[in-house]
Amino acid sequence: MSPERAAESRAGVELTNLDQPLFDGADATKRDLVDYLDAVRDRILPELRDRPLSLIRVRPGQQPFMQKNLPSYAPDWVPRTTMWAESSRREVSYPLCNDRRTLLWLANQRAVEYHPALVRDRSTHPTHMVLDLDPPAGDAFPHVVRAARLVRQALADAGLAGAVKTSGAKGLHVFVPLDDRTGIEDAAAATRALAARAERIDPDIATTAFLREDRNGKVFLDPTRSGGATVVAAYSPRTRPGVPVSFPVTWDDLDRVTPADFTIHTAAALLADADPWHEQMPEPQLLPADLIEEGYTIPIPRVQAMHEGKRRARARRK
Repeated sequence: MSPERAAESRAGVELTNLDQPLFDGADATKRDLVDYLDAVRDRILPELRDRPLSLIRVRPGQQPFMQKNLPSYAPDWVPRTTMWAESSRREVSYPLCNDRRTLLWLANQRAVEYHPALVRDRSTHPTHMVLDLDPPAGDAFPHVVRAARLVRQALADAGLAGAVKTSGAKGLHVFVPLDDRTGIEDAAAATRALAARAERIDPDIATTAFLREDRNGKVFLDPTRSGGATVVAAYSPRTRPGVPVSFPVTWDDLDRVTPADFTIHTAAALLADADPWHEQMPEPQLLPADLIEEGYTIPIPRVQAMHEGKRRARARRK
């Protein structure tokens, strides 16, 4: 076997081409990816277990791509679940990453990013609501931190609490664990209301404007993740230069970190024996009725943006 194909085995999974570069600009090899995921398996697996999983993979010499449907060549022992995908109008077989063996097999497939659903398999109750804080163009992480503090204040005013992590890109994710009686539509509505309340605290910092051209250099409080979308898991790498990792941060430490501090080369050592995402996550909470009710008065952002885009296009044609 050539050095390029040299393999080793872990947990019964053959790992190949470990010394290949992961992707252009990664400054990391496939071995670095496998070693990192194996090192943090006890932290990341609880975030993935029993959740339909979308992946971002990178084949050698190709651009990253999103994969939802488990390939036909996947071993029979990889857990999976079948769900109807409205966007593609077909049944999709999603992997369930429930154990080390499956995680290593996915890593060997060059799966870099792990995006689990917010609902567990066969459930209609989301485990969290999520606000995705998206910075304006440029290096604006301090602006995102200020926006995150607005979200924290809005949560506190509603009697709620959440945990925060870097997105692994340039933003932050705020997660609020939910009581298991919460439905998807109520969670989505409450997230819209939470974003609106945070914006009202300081509209010079944050915005709920879905169209980028309307944000005027402000941090976008994106509430759409709670409506059935996926969110990159805590501890997941990202397909970005240096392979940053989505990493838990305490509220008190937000001013002292940057997303680039956490990569597949540094994150495992920073964790040591700790699991800060689990440790910092509050207990599941019941959403206040007034927050849900307010959310149902707020249009769904994607739908509102679609109609507004069409209106502007008509106006330009006149």
